[in-house]
Amino acid sequence: MSMTQAFTPLMRELDRWQAAGRIADFWLRDDDATEPSPALDRLLALCAGHGAPVTLAVIPAPTGDALVQRLATAPLAEVAVHGWAHVNHAPPSEKKQELGGHRPASVVLAELQQGFAKLQGLHAARFAPLLVPPWNRIDRALLPELGGLGFRALSVFGPEKGGAMLEINTHVDLIDWHGTRGGRPPEALVAEIVARLQEMETTGGVMGFLTHHLVHDEAAWAFCAALLSITAGHPACRWRRVAEFTDR
Repeated sequence: MSMTQAFTPLMRELDRWQAAGRIADFWLRDDDATEPSPALDRLLALCAGHGAPVTLAVIPAPTGDALVQRLATAPLAEVAVHGWAHVNHAPPSEKKQELGGHRPASVVLAELQQGFAKLQGLHAARFAPLLVPPWNRIDRALLPELGGLGFRALSVFGPEKGGAMLEINTHVDLIDWHGTRGGRPPEALVAEIVARLQEMETTGGVMGFLTHHLVHDEAAWAFCAALLSITAGHPACRWRRVAEFTDR
């Protein structure tokens, strides 16, 4: 199946939205940025070429001025807080977590406060008060404390659960983490995007697309390029800054 054929169901779904006079909000979250790289350059150029904002989940501990300088020429890029150091504190018997219940909450919250302050200081106007937990996992008992640190929203993967913190999640992951560790088959990705759009008709919300520029293979880049090319110019699709949701 060609890439064009793989996207046919999405085109039909967006055409249906257009016929109904509706617009679907999409947002792009890319995880694990710390410094400039050829892969980051490629992502930023791709997004800029289609006028699509991108939210970079930046790991605070290792990042610094080099990323600030690179993003100075990327007006469509936003910066969110990706934990603190992206270090696993869970035992081998559990899934990886930095923000789990394995350490005192005061320690975890102090790291998040430090990360928030560092990225806000470095990135100023492009900073989004959004927490993206490493590995998309967090002890939900921490959520009531996040607002006091300045966070306006949380972003993990999967359906929004609601509760103590506004959730702006991602719903389709580009990467095949348990197989090739490259881009997933286009037809599977398109089917998940369409399913999310159909869900949004009744639940509202946004379609969050998750990428990891540092591990993209050519299949992943090709899908990203096709997705942006097909959607960015469609009247029923609008790529949004995450700040537009957190500022509501």
